[in-house]
Amino acid sequence: MTNASVVRKAVIPAAGLGTRFLPATKATPKEMLPVVDKPAIQYVVEEAVEAGLEDVLFITGRSKRPLEDHFDRNLELEEVLQSKGDFERLAAVTASTNLGRIHYVRQGDPLGLGHAVLMAESHVGPEPFAVLLGDDLIDPRDPVLQSMLEVRAERGGSVICLMRVPRETISLYGCPAVGVTDRIDVLHVTDLVEKPDIADAPSDYAVIGRYVLDPAVFEVLRATAPGRGGEIQLTDALRVLAGMPQEAGGGVHGFVFEGRRYDTGDRLSYLQAVITLAVERDDIGPDLKTWLADFTARM
Repeated sequence: MTNASVVRKAVIPAAGLGTRFLPATKATPKEMLPVVDKPAIQYVVEEAVEAGLEDVLFITGRSKRPLEDHFDRNLELEEVLQSKGDFERLAAVTASTNLGRIHYVRQGDPLGLGHAVLMAESHVGPEPFAVLLGDDLIDPRDPVLQSMLEVRAERGGSVICLMRVPRETISLYGCPAVGVTDRIDVLHVTDLVEKPDIADAPSDYAVIGRYVLDPAVFEVLRATAPGRGGEIQLTDALRVLAGMPQEAGGGVHGFVFEGRRYDTGDRLSYLQAVITLAVERDDIGPDLKTWLADFTARM
């Protein structure tokens, strides 16, 4: 495998306004909402680093300064914790700072996910790269990104993450037309539709927010006209890649994920993520389970 085919960088679009969580997100980026005692976005960066991608580029927008501050040093706070001998909290504070090499670029106009990915071109260069959407929190016990990187290494092209969803919810997602391969957990993607009507959906697989993309996507995105919602859709670029020859960077495969995933951009799923991860904690899990059992018994 050549260096040009090794995935080393992760791109995390984080320019959204978080309108579903207003008024909480009026002055606080939605990515900074806590899941137990860590902001949601830290779980996403930890996922990338755990898969070996320590070079992380955030695509940000206005009002995202708290996100940048979170991954930066806070010397005053560190000194206070150090002087108190509070090394447990000191380790928690410095953990985000030491995760990897974090970079930032502003998207400017919010022209869609495809446009956000295109903003990464100068940083990524002619290399394959991963894209992780901050709204999709993959349970740390069910890693998926490493498996997707292995599919890319085996088959080339681009790899998207797929989950089976109830047919009545398919219009909330990008949806692929697929064919089988020699692996039950890998599908050949022949077409994609962004948020199709239920009757028009080509499958019951939904595209969730993890992608491993060939650098050919940049040239395709530059030629992609605004689509649904007047935005440049990554789905439209993936449709083109699916029909391109592999030697030109084409081909798209879907890795079928059957683990736990939470949509932290949805209020109910966000609360489920908080509770699910909290009950697994040694420090607060037992007491929380007891309280939950008592609370639900009284409902």
